[in-house]
Amino acid sequence: MHITRTDTYQHQGLRKNLADLIRIKGIKDPMVLAAIESVPRHFFFDSSFLNFAYEDKPFPIGAGQTISQPYTVAFQSELLCIKPGDKVLEIGTGSGYQASILAEMGAKVYSIERQRTLYQKSKKLLAEMGYTVKVFFGDGYKGLPAFAPFDKVIITAAAPYLPTTLTDQLKPGGILVAPLGSGDSQIMTTVIKNTLGKLETFQHGNFRFVPMLEDKADDK
Repeated sequence: MHITRTDTYQHQGLRKNLADLIRIKGIKDPMVLAAIESVPRHFFFDSSFLNFAYEDKPFPIGAGQTISQPYTVAFQSELLCIKPGDKVLEIGTGSGYQASILAEMGAKVYSIERQRTLYQKSKKLLAEMGYTVKVFFGDGYKGLPAFAPFDKVIITAAAPYLPTTLTDQLKPGGILVAPLGSGDSQIMTTVIKNTLGKLETFQHGNFRFVPMLEDKADDK
C-alpha cells in the first residue's frame, strides 16, 4: 500500500479480532475473512471516530450514507463467490470499504457513486491505498454498459426492485447480490443468470441499508 496513514500492530490486532467475530457469525469464505483482516478499515474513518472502526457496526460517513457493518460487507462478498480476476460492478461506492475488500480478494472492481463528495473522497483514498478500483460518478441504476458484461454485480444500497439494466450487464453464469425492498428492512437476494440468460433468485434474510435513489446523481 502506498498510503502514509498509520496501521499499527494494535489496528492489526483489532482487525484479527473482527475477522474472528465475523467467522463466529457464520462467514466461511477464507478469502473474505483474509480481506477483512487485511484492509485497514480505520483509513475510511475521520480521525475523531477511529475508536469505532473495528466494531462490527455501521457508521455514518456523511451525505446521508453509512460505511456498512463489516459482517454485512463480508456476507455480500461471500455471496458473490469471488474468484481472482472477476470483473465486478459495484453500485454505491460510499466510503470505498466494500470496493477495497473485493479488490483485496483479487477482483477487478468498477464502482459507481452518485454523491459527488463521496465519489471524490473514495476515489482518492482507494488510489492512495494502492487499489486499482475504477470509480465513476453517476446513476447506479444505469450501470456501466460501456464496460459490460460483468462476472458479478453488487448493490450496496436498498433497491426497491431489481433493475433490468443491471441484470442485462451480467454475464451468463454471473451473480448479482442486492438488498431488495423499499421498507425499513430489505431481503438480501442473490440473482444467478444461467447460461441461457434466465434469472434464478435466492433469498438470504433481512438487512438494513440506506435507499438506492433513482434517476439522479447528486453534485453536492
